[in-house]
Amino acid sequence: MPRSVNAVASRKRRKKILKQTKGNFLARRNVYTVAKNTLEKGLTYAYRDRKKKKIEFRALWIQRINAAVRPFGMTYSEFMGKINKQGIAINRKVLADLAMNHPEAFKAIVDSVK
Repeated sequence: MPRSVNAVASRKRRKKILKQTKGNFLARRNVYTVAKNTLEKGLTYAYRDRKKKKIEFRALWIQRINAAVRPFGMTYSEFMGKINKQGIAINRKVLADLAMNHPEAFKAIVDSVK
């Protein structure tokens, strides 16, 4: 009796990986073993960088808030300390957006904190 290897499932699995590596350079897209390694590493980077993205955006917001409060004679840490003491519950993302796009609203917040 011949050995059954389920070629349909094997081909489907390989085609799925080759489809995901479409757009890569040379063997990285059409040689299965190379494509599998490329895909695995790419997915690892994607997972890691989804976490890293959040860290980078928070750092950007902090820089923007710091730059916006400097003309008022404050530092970022003083400003955030006073804002928390006042009980104003606005996160860094919103504060950075106000500083960039609505300076008059941001000035009102700074004045209420001073």
